[in-house]
Amino acid sequence: MRCPQDPLPRLVESFFGEYLQSVRGASRHTVLAYRDALRLFFTFLAKTCRREITRLRLDDVTVDRVLAFLDHLESDRRNDVATRNCRLTALRSFCRHVVRQDPARAAQYERILSLPSKKTRQRPVTYLEPEEVQVLLRQPDRRTPAGMRDFALLLFLYNTGARVSEALAVRCDDLELRRPRQVRLHGKGSKDRICPLWRDTASALRKLIEQARLTSDAQLFQSARREPLSRDGVGYIISKHSQSAAREQATLRRKHVTPHVLRHSCAVALLQAGLDLTVIRDFLGHASISTTGRYVTTNLQMKRQVLEAFWRRAGLVHPRASRWKPAPGLLAFLASL
Repeated sequence: MRCPQDPLPRLVESFFGEYLQSVRGASRHTVLAYRDALRLFFTFLAKTCRREITRLRLDDVTVDRVLAFLDHLESDRRNDVATRNCRLTALRSFCRHVVRQDPARAAQYERILSLPSKKTRQRPVTYLEPEEVQVLLRQPDRRTPAGMRDFALLLFLYNTGARVSEALAVRCDDLELRRPRQVRLHGKGSKDRICPLWRDTASALRKLIEQARLTSDAQLFQSARREPLSRDGVGYIISKHSQSAAREQATLRRKHVTPHVLRHSCAVALLQAGLDLTVIRDFLGHASISTTGRYVTTNLQMKRQVLEAFWRRAGLVHPRASRWKPAPGLLAFLASL
């Protein structure tokens, strides 16, 4: 009698084809990240079980093997804790889908779902002060087409705080460059949001569109070959101009400037301007205000202001002593000696 085929391959297909895209509306980036995580896990599982990947079964997906896989990521692949937690998130998402289709093994999957993420030390957010951004914006040569594009890109990223994927997805018909000056950003999880544009940003984008003769459905930021600009291309542009700016601004030499650093810089500038955290959350497209709250802990300028206010409140600020000035009579007496 022929044994029925294990449903694991079918559930993997439905996880990506139905659950992630149709049910959750996951972005392409999320789908690819989860794909890579499951590929690594099944490869590890096949090696551990000494079986080909095509012969793996749902019974092989146990909490002990998931824990062994997570240890393998850190010890053998040298992944950091953040990457390890991302892989675990993908596995938990897969188990949430599978438990609905295979309730007979619910206890097996619940043990995996109960695995907590590993705590990691949160590094301070790197960001640029407005003065540093101004130096960065002076670097592109706006007399050339490439320089005009680079200037518009840098200003756009700082103005909107857009993720690099959001900036690269912008098309000309997403822009409103007359009043009200704004752009529609296509964010994570298929969530769109409207961001206002400064007058200078709108002017730079208008010049870019006219110079490149872009049509309404064309991607806004393009390479010299008139192809859509890539993430690596944006990284190269920012790295090139930040290295040039570092020769003028010494503080930039200690900072690795990336597209996300400009997003952080926008968030901190909004915070310094006095905007409420909920407003900044919506401006940046954060899912949770706890993500936005990181900028409070990393903002040195606000920490200094709070410390100075605390110092004054505690009564520890001593009045400045006036400078001693000799009396005219005293000077006359000394002159007569």
